Amino acid sequence: MDHLENRHSFAAVIGDIKDSRHLNNRKEVQDRLQRVMDRLNRKYEEDIVSKFLITLGDEFQGLLYGGKNILSMINEIKIEMYPVRLRFGVGIGPITTDIQTEMALGADGPGYYRAREAIEVLKEREKKNRSVPADLCLKMDETDRGKEVLLNTVFELMYAVESGWTARQREIIWDMLAYGDGQQNTAARLSISQPTVQKALAAGNYYTYENALKNAAEILGEIQYD
Repeated sequence: MDHLENRHSFAAVIGDIKDSRHLNNRKEVQDRLQRVMDRLNRKYEEDIVSKFLITLGDEFQGLLYGGKNILSMINEIKIEMYPVRLRFGVGIGPITTDIQTEMALGADGPGYYRAREAIEVLKEREKKNRSVPADLCLKMDETDRGKEVLLNTVFELMYAVESGWTARQREIIWDMLAYGDGQQNTAARLSISQPTVQKALAAGNYYTYENALKNAAEILGEIQYD
């Protein structure tokens, strides 16, 4: 594509599969991840500068014009790949090289440096055997340090909520997030009663979680190439 002026900020995303070498069905998981990447590239075509692709077998990356739909994309990857565990690093910043639209390879600059730094933060926490308070980390320019700390705190709290979900709560909450059309429709799709849905949502702190997700998405949505 034509060179985009590098003074603008983009959102670089780097993700990988946790403990991938210990998966019994590693090839099957990689194939599934590739299908998820292909679907995201079609669904979010207008948001994507360089298409998501698998880069190192168990790692993948993509480049976005801004942060508008970034959490929706990450959530969709997590849901489609579950119970495979993933981690995500997001970097906000300029790209200093020419950008290839067909693949998120070859581009370089602060956006990618920060995405790499973010995912390394998560890996280091795991190496130190600390409980990992998030599967998503964001890095921004120093001038946005306050926003970065705030968003990462929100991600940690959301992860803490997620970690307490039972299998049934997860199924119900993910359906609500995916369709957003109310408890009755979720109950119908899952062949359960509406009171069962309501009880699961309350026990899983769904409305608090959804509100945090919406507010974080709004803040990220302010980051947009123009």
